[in-house]
Amino acid sequence: QVDLVASGGGLVQTGGSLRLSCAVSGRTFSNYAMAWFRQAPGNDRELAAAISWSGAIIYYLPSVKGRFTIVRDNAKNTVYLQMHDLKPEDTATYYCAQGKSGNNLAPGNFGPWGPGTQVTVSS
Repeated sequence: QVDLVASGGGLVQTGGSLRLSCAVSGRTFSNYAMAWFRQAPGNDRELAAAISWSGAIIYYLPSVKGRFTIVRDNAKNTVYLQMHDLKPEDTATYYCAQGKSGNNLAPGNFGPWGPGTQVTVSS
């Protein structure tokens, strides 16, 4: 069983920055892809960013590309999402998830998700 604990969310003004962290335990972290999903009220959960086991393959949702950076530290079993230039439309609950394999970054390859951390961007 894998445990994922996300932290770092909060309330920030438009243009601000936050760094989300997700600590993973229970399964060999370095073998699997990791991802950050987000879900705003009334919307489907969407894949915001994903990273392969080695960090060599990275995906970003087009609307966050250039503003968000996903990074993993295999020594600390932690994945991060650095978010800059935040916009009100980034407001959502952010969830980290572990992949079922190392290089497949398709949304269906991920799960289960951790409990999530709330990001609210005020205008």
